[in-house]
Amino acid sequence: MANDPFNRNFDPQTGQSVEIAPGMRRVTAPNASPMTFTGTNTYLLGEREIAVIDPGPDDPAHLAAILAAVGDAAKISHVFVTHSHVDHSPLARRLGQIAGAPVLALGDSYAYRSVRMVELASIAELGGGEGVDVDFAPDIQLTDGEIVQTAEWSLEAIATPGHFSNHMCFHWAAENAAFSGDHVMGWATTLVSPPDGDLTAFMNSLAIMAARNDDRYFPGHGAPVADPSGMVSYQIGHRKSREAQILECLTSGPATPRGLTDRIYTDIPASLIPAAARNVFSHLLDLHARNLVYCRDKLSPNAAFSLRMK
Repeated sequence: MANDPFNRNFDPQTGQSVEIAPGMRRVTAPNASPMTFTGTNTYLLGEREIAVIDPGPDDPAHLAAILAAVGDAAKISHVFVTHSHVDHSPLARRLGQIAGAPVLALGDSYAYRSVRMVELASIAELGGGEGVDVDFAPDIQLTDGEIVQTAEWSLEAIATPGHFSNHMCFHWAAENAAFSGDHVMGWATTLVSPPDGDLTAFMNSLAIMAARNDDRYFPGHGAPVADPSGMVSYQIGHRKSREAQILECLTSGPATPRGLTDRIYTDIPASLIPAAARNVFSHLLDLHARNLVYCRDKLSPNAAFSLRMK
């Protein structure tokens, strides 16, 4: 694996409108946490007809900050949502109603789950459901490759399920940049927690982004990513490395996701261990689908997994 490429020296002023590219500003929400880093980045694209990307949590102070940044001389024409976790989507409905603007996304919170995740969610005890905005539903469902544009900006929808089943990135043509949501960030790797998250889909979506030539990413949390190609390559390598660690640990015998987590994640704060265990579980489900591991019991985060003998 390459050296740690992450930039954690990011200290935005919460609620302040900051121009970070010509015609585009960022307002960071006041929801910093171990899982959201310094808070959710809400992006305002355009000068007169403004696209709001990831309005964030339904927080009155953040709503006021967005409206102040838009001002009286402009209007919000579109509200885009990368995915419907509660740190990204809840404010969309209220903001859209105030502005008279449609909310656009890939689908509701249960759209585009893979057939396997739908089946597993109905028969297995997968847990998950962390921070899901269960009531989210866009006014307009976007399709992969669909372009939405005004006289000021053009955005192309890129379906990237994996972190969440309805995750979508948006390519900004003028800057050859992508609003990458939580799919690829510059401060940490991405949580994939079944059944809302799907590691198989996540890896496929990373491959989609690896095939592109974007110059920058503007992620849902943290600073802009200056080397998208390098970061995507690192993330792919990181996941493959984790898979190899899991398989190596299983050579010693059956283990649960939490047991594997305690053996593999020896250098992270205790507060992040539960999230790490969800990532390990997502790997095990992917390996199970590929017939590389098996589980004698009902699939669950507490079940023991074993190597499948060739």
